[in-house]
Amino acid sequence: MSTARVAVVTGGGQGIGRAIAIALARAGVDVAILARSRAPLEQVAGEIADLGRRSHAATCDVTVARAVEAAMADVRRRLGPIDVLVNNAGTAESAPLSKLDEDQWDRMLAVNLKGTYLCTRAVIDEMVRRGSGRIINISSIAGRVGFAYTSAYCASKHGVLGFTRAVALEVARAGVTVNAICPGWVDTDLTVATIARIVQTTGRSPEEARQALEAMSPQRRLIRPEEVAAVAVFLAGDGAAGITGQAIDVDGGEVMA
Repeated sequence: MSTARVAVVTGGGQGIGRAIAIALARAGVDVAILARSRAPLEQVAGEIADLGRRSHAATCDVTVARAVEAAMADVRRRLGPIDVLVNNAGTAESAPLSKLDEDQWDRMLAVNLKGTYLCTRAVIDEMVRRGSGRIINISSIAGRVGFAYTSAYCASKHGVLGFTRAVALEVARAGVTVNAICPGWVDTDLTVATIARIVQTTGRSPEEARQALEAMSPQRRLIRPEEVAAVAVFLAGDGAAGITGQAIDVDGGEVMA
């Protein structure tokens, strides 16, 4: 991978986003990380710098068009043209449909789907003009199949896959690829929060709740963030030039299609 490349990773302060940012830096990429909270970003930016790569941390609400445009312009000023965009920022909540209020619905569609649209729109023209670019959208196996009590989350992640395929077709002849990664249950803070909700609603112990999530995978384990990051690095590289409009599952075999 060319050391001149610049990547933007949204939601880059923790979890999958942090793992992807670090993995890209190890692959020789300069990385800008975006998120709402500043402190985690600063820590990850320091880790990237320790790997000998340029880094930039910017607070940004990916649901606000002006904020996204300003953040991307700032990245260009500081690091140069954007070669890779990883749309990782996301949120997950659960509730039975009868108890799912509009605020929850709007929040998950805004962060998970609208944010992907706004960030992609902010970089796609420059990638097409240069004849090169990689867009990687972090969806979920909940974008592949349905899960009870997660209708808004499933709708948003299904939307990410539809968006991925449509944009991939638009730019297929321009040297730009658009792909999605669909993780299963990943060992991150989001999953810890899910375990806590299971404990609260079912009375199971944290260990039992975690084992229930692990049992959903044929491998009987949670995915490590670094496993998702490895796929992102591959998709960002020259060797993935012929892969576009695809959704790649990283789930231990939970969904096979």
